[in-house]
Order: sequence, then structure tokens, then C-alpha cells
Amino acid sequence: YPRLQRNGPALGLRRSTESEVYDDGTNTFFWRAHTLTVLFILTCALGYVTLLEETPQDTAYNTKRGIVASILVFLCFGVTQAKDGPFSRPHPAYWRFWLCVSVVYELFLIFILFQTVQDGRQFMKYIDPHLGVPLPERDYGGNCLIYDPGNESDPFHNIWDKLDGFVPAHFFGWYLKTLMIRDWWMCMIISVMFEFLEYSLEHQLPNFSECWWDHWIMDVILCNGLGIYCGMKTLSWLSLKTYKWQGLWNIPTYKGKMKRIVFQFTPYSWVKFEWKPASSLRRWLAVCGIIFVFLLAELNTFYLKFVLWMPPEHYLVLLRLVFFVNVGGVAMREIYDFMDDPKFHKKLGQQAWLVAAITATEFLIVVKYDPYTLTLSLPFYITQCWILGIILVLTWTAWRFFIRDITLRYKEIRRQKQEHRYEKDKCLSNGDGHSSILDEQNGICVEGSQNQHHRNEVGSSSKCAACLPCKTSFGDKGL
Repeated sequence: YPRLQRNGPALGLRRSTESEVYDDGTNTFFWRAHTLTVLFILTCALGYVTLLEETPQDTAYNTKRGIVASILVFLCFGVTQAKDGPFSRPHPAYWRFWLCVSVVYELFLIFILFQTVQDGRQFMKYIDPHLGVPLPERDYGGNCLIYDPGNESDPFHNIWDKLDGFVPAHFFGWYLKTLMIRDWWMCMIISVMFEFLEYSLEHQLPNFSECWWDHWIMDVILCNGLGIYCGMKTLSWLSLKTYKWQGLWNIPTYKGKMKRIVFQFTPYSWVKFEWKPASSLRRWLAVCGIIFVFLLAELNTFYLKFVLWMPPEHYLVLLRLVFFVNVGGVAMREIYDFMDDPKFHKKLGQQAWLVAAITATEFLIVVKYDPYTLTLSLPFYITQCWILGIILVLTWTAWRFFIRDITLRYKEIRRQKQEHRYEKDKCLSNGDGHSSILDEQNGICVEGSQNQHHRNEVGSSSKCAACLPCKTSFGDKGL
């Protein structure tokens, strides 16, 4: 695995938002590719299953084992042969593994998409026999009193009822999302927008029905806000950190070796994200698209478990969240590189492409498996609010990138014309008793009897010869 930086600062061009990296270039056994070793171990394992193990007569068991073995072989190939992404810590093979998992997950979603609704739900029983059964959605609304005087034993029981396992999940989730997005404003917009989506869609999923203080105090301010704050503090530390890497065996002290092992799980280098959505229409549309995909992925979490009959605490729901935590950071870095340096990154990164495809496929599964729920009409006041919001966004977009630019261009042209008119008037009447004429081609004033001669010279030749009148007026260099 080659290093981009060796024995000093990064070679070549470095963005202003990118930190300097010092690397001594040590290439140990840990960093070397082990393609032949992996191939040998994989061949031995398959040979053992083929020659020494008796194949069971259970068709369902053999089918499951064959699918799992196929996935494992593909993962072994991808980990050793796939192209590296932008991250190299703790090891490039780690990120290649999640890239291959993305491919497997997308293929699984495609398979589910092509099944009937009943077959798709029953297929989940092959993964977990407890699945495939309709589950009631929990309603987080109901009694929204913070202090319930009617319950003398525990008047704050409504608050304790809402403090379930999703509270720390919200905090850690937004802490990690902040590390992915690396921008306070985008994180807050996504956090607030999702609460508005829960308000808007609670008639479709009862799980979205929450008390007002659950939405804005527990979620936005406490869980999400605290997670975003801690994430921004971590980003500040990472941006100030010195990225100087040495080989483990080049460090003399045991304390230094332990510190080096811990820092192996921190980034190899750091790039500060400057999204600048208002700088151009392209970046504005890109940032809006990122926010849209983030919100759609969040909604897919709730709608998928609703249409596939998975309880919220099922391990598959947790595995999906762990999956997005690992692939989301790589995807965001690839999107930012594609936006910030399109000349070098001429196409969207592989992980970003897969994340977008997975999000779209999940949404299509929801549309196919339960179109009735998705087509439940929004309440009238909700529709009015969304129409107003869309109109405001479109109006601001038209003003910022079209009307404003046209106005600024018109003002600039008008200013140039005024300056030109002022120079012309100044040349026509310069206050010394001599008339002057503004040379329109060269933007200079020509005085007295030299006007006709100068115009004849300029008109007859593209260059004015350094004749005696011109030398007298303009010096030895002529015009």
C-alpha cells in the first residue's frame, strides 16, 4: 500500500483545507498486500468442505450455507483486490470490506424488490424465524404532560417512559453524523427538517407521533444538539492535530508505541469541509441533494421495518445503522472531493455511488410493499406549510443565482458606461483652453493639431509609428 507522503510534508499540491502530513514511509507486514496468503487459505477451506466434510441432506441448510460461502468468497476477493478509497485508517482493507458489504447489501435489496410482497416478507424468516409476523407500531404520543399531577407515585412518568434505548442512539448517531458532514449548519438543518418530517408523516406511521417536548427538547436540543456539539469539538481537535506518523518499531518507548497503536484508529490526514452552498448554483444543488438523501435514508429506517415487519430492536435494524455509519463517512468524503476538485475527481466515488443506489432501492421497496400507506394524503395545513417552504426555497434560489447575478451585471455595465462618459467629458473640456478628443480605440486623449495626424496614423496601421508628433506628446516609446 503506497504512501502519498514520505519523509516530510505532502508532495505536490495540497488544498488549503487539508492538513500537512509527515510520514517516515515505514512499510511493515501490517501494510503489505497478502493476496496469495488469502487465496491459499480460501482454497484450503473450500478443499476441506469438498473432500473431507459430508454434505448434509437438508436442502434449506445447504442453500443457506452456499449463499453465505458465496458472500464470503466475494468479500475475500474484494478486501484484497478492490480499489482503495480516500480513507486508510485503521487499514485500507477495512474500508474495502465495507465497500464489498455495500455491494452485497444492494444485491440483497434488489432481490427483495423483485419478490411479491408476501414472498418478500416471508423470505425474512430464512434470516430469522421470528420475522414475517405483523408487528404493532408503538405510539410515542398520548399523554404529553411533563408533570402529571394525577399520578401521585411518579408525576414525571411520561418523561421516564420516553427514556428508552433510542435516546443514546440519537446522541451517538448525531455525533457520528457530525463527523461525516463536518458542518454545523447542515447538521442542524437535517436535524430540524427530520422533526418536521415526523410531524408531517405521523398520520402514516404512528411511530412518528411524539409529544412536542419529545420532538424539540429531547431530540433536537438534548440528544441531537449535544451530539452535534460533541462532534464539532472532535472536529476542532482533529483539525488542529499534528499528523506525524512513524513505524511502530521506530518508536523507542513503550508509551510511545501504545500511543501509536491508539492513533492508528484516528485519521491519517484531515480535510476540513467547506461546503459553501451559496457560492454557486452547482454547489447549492449538491448540498440540497445531500440533505435530501440524508433525510430519505433516515425515513427508510422507519418505513423499511414497517413494511418488512421487523421490530425496532431487531439486530438487523442495528446492523443497518452500523453499516451506514461505516460507509457514510467515506461517501461524504468522496462527494466533497467530487464537488471541491472536479478536475482531479472526474467521477463520483464508488462508495458514494453505492450509498445513493442503496437509498433509492430501499425507497422503491417501501413504495412497492406498501403503496397505500405512502399515498395517504397529507393534512391540508401540512400541505400548505410544505408548499410555502418549497416556494421560499425556489424564490431564494432564483434571486441568489439568477436575479442577483443579472442585477450585479447590469450595475457593473452601467458603472463602466458612466466612467467612460466621465472620461470623455473630461477629454472634451480639460480646462486649459485646448480642445481634446478621446481616442475610442486606445482610451487616451489626443490634443490640439496632433488629433488629425494621430487618427490617420492609427487608422492606417495597427501600430502607431514613433513619429515626431507622437514622440513630442507621448515620449520616445510612442503609443
